[in-house]
Amino acid sequence: MLGTQELILIIVVVLLLFGASKIPELARNLGRGVAEFKKAQKEAEMELRDLEKDLKASKEEKRKKLEKIAKDLGINPEGKSDEELLEEINKALSESKKG
Repeated sequence: MLGTQELILIIVVVLLLFGASKIPELARNLGRGVAEFKKAQKEAEMELRDLEKDLKASKEEKRKKLEKIAKDLGINPEGKSDEELLEEINKALSESKKG
């Protein structure tokens, strides 16, 4: 964190570089920049949340489809991971082709 002495030094340097008349304009531009950054950050966070929601919905939809196929083949989907369920479905399908 900046101490009092550092802040005073920064203010003096800004005054020397830009002059007193430019400071309000500089402050406005800095404020606009910060506001635009915050807006972009919020938009990115919203997009990330939407993406997470879509991925979750997609995963749930995949699970429902697997469960329906499994039930149609007489396989109990409870307590099984997607991978286990898919393996059993493939096994049941390959057995039905043989028989």
